[in-house]
Amino acid sequence: MQKAGGIIGLIAGILSIFAAMFTLLVGGMGSAFKANDADLLLGLGWGGVITSFLVIVLSAVAMGSKTKKPGALLIVTSITGAIIGGTFVAIFMALALIGGILATIGTKQNSLQQASL
Repeated sequence: MQKAGGIIGLIAGILSIFAAMFTLLVGGMGSAFKANDADLLLGLGWGGVITSFLVIVLSAVAMGSKTKKPGALLIVTSITGAIIGGTFVAIFMALALIGGILATIGTKQNSLQQASL
């Protein structure tokens, strides 16, 4: 279950990078046409890019970790990314949240199985 959570997190991170790039594209177009609050949209896009990369790294670490810390950090990062990344990024950060929960739960089960051996 831990590896499945990491894989789900990786997929969510990659898809959220594309969503963040789309947000940056729209913000750049708005900035070019002098639209109101275009700078806010650019900030949301960069926040989405940063949290998406963090989700990818934490998902990769969570797959091979023996502790719950990477899974818990993945949960926190996905919630943060959903808040500061914009609407499109938030959709995929919900998927990363599920991956973080699975990675955290899977670590607990692995430690129980090792204790019984």
